[in-house]
Amino acid sequence: MLPRQIILAPLAALLTMLSVSAQGATIEITIENLVFSPANATAAVGDTVLWVNKDVFAHTATARNGDWDVAQPPKKTVPLVLKKAGTIDYYCRHHPNMKGTLTVAPQ
Repeated sequence: MLPRQIILAPLAALLTMLSVSAQGATIEITIENLVFSPANATAAVGDTVLWVNKDVFAHTATARNGDWDVAQPPKKTVPLVLKKAGTIDYYCRHHPNMKGTLTVAPQ
């Protein structure tokens, strides 16, 4: 019979690796001077987009397909966890000339 430490050590290492890989990445999209930057970004399902509004007025990040509508107060950061794969065009409802595209890969 093997000592318990020999059996549990690899299991603990595996669980640590799984918990790290299960966490998504963080993608930052900045809003400054009425522009989303980067205007085209890529991510994966489970990733978090941090919408960083550096402007002095409110914006939105509104998906044209209806998947999400993020209200962004002035000088605030708002997170959004991506739940669905696809290429999503988005815009600001207050400033429709502000546009971007987020390509979300499956997990």
